[in-house]
Amino acid sequence: MIEVKNLTKQYGHHTAIHDLSFTIDAGEIVGFLGPNGAGKTTTMNIMTGFLAATRGDVRINGHDIVSQPEQAKKQIGYLPDTPPVYGDMRVEEYLHFVADIKGVKRAGRKEMLTQIKQQLYIDDVSRRLIKNLSRGYRQRVGLAQAMVGKPRVIIMDEPTIGLDPKQIMEMRGVVKNLGHHHTVILSSHIMQEVSAVCDRVMIINKGRIIAQGTPESLSAGLTKAGGKLQVRLKATATQARDALKEFAVVRHVQVLESREPGTVDLQLAGDEGTDIREVVFRCMAKHNLPLLLMKSMDLSLEEIFLTLTGDIRAAAAGYDAPEGSGVA
Repeated sequence: MIEVKNLTKQYGHHTAIHDLSFTIDAGEIVGFLGPNGAGKTTTMNIMTGFLAATRGDVRINGHDIVSQPEQAKKQIGYLPDTPPVYGDMRVEEYLHFVADIKGVKRAGRKEMLTQIKQQLYIDDVSRRLIKNLSRGYRQRVGLAQAMVGKPRVIIMDEPTIGLDPKQIMEMRGVVKNLGHHHTVILSSHIMQEVSAVCDRVMIINKGRIIAQGTPESLSAGLTKAGGKLQVRLKATATQARDALKEFAVVRHVQVLESREPGTVDLQLAGDEGTDIREVVFRCMAKHNLPLLLMKSMDLSLEEIFLTLTGDIRAAAAGYDAPEGSGVA
């Protein structure tokens, strides 16, 4: 459905994106992640035809965005980070205006717009001025304009920015439903959002794609065997901490809420690449503290992101215990 080859964009001596190549299959929901200035918005603007690339090719459903712009853009609906809406127009009026611009035929237009409004839950505000709508409703109207014409691909840049928690949850549901009929690309800084709705993640940093795959596969590739553990002991937190102080290889200890009376759950981590499972086993055996559970813990998407983009200290912070509850 989407094919990007060797995409590069330069501004003078600055290279915003460098030699990006990837494909996205029909029906996929793909999260596009990266720190500020990584090149996400630049890549999206090139894919949608708003910006010209210095080098490289983009094909949307077989159509080249440069040599076949009309055919390619018909396949795309785009929601930028600021919804492209006109405040002095009513919702219904605005969507008909967008349909005219996109060349949507009158026959069947009313049914199409009704379906879109129902899908996005904006049919009850059809007669209201857009400027009088809440941020959440304006965001939905912006998404509605992207869906006019039934494009095969929906591209969204920070679709939940500025929304409250309830509106974010509603937008997640909308994005999931879009995946039934469209290929979806979304850029976001909210890791929980990407984890909740995306089939695949691409992480970009300094203009290059540094990782891509499902959150589970990325976590498996980064998590070292035994590097981050959850253990359950028949002991108190104080007994467990005192025992672990003898073993410097265990760098971080965090006390978790235990589900069994008379036990304590701990989250443990060692140096990168260090397998601490045997150390933990021998430590607890030496101090006669029954070890009831030991399992490796997957990295969260946020930890994956911070690790891959170079913020190792911030990623490691997730391992640290609150003051007074861990060992150095």
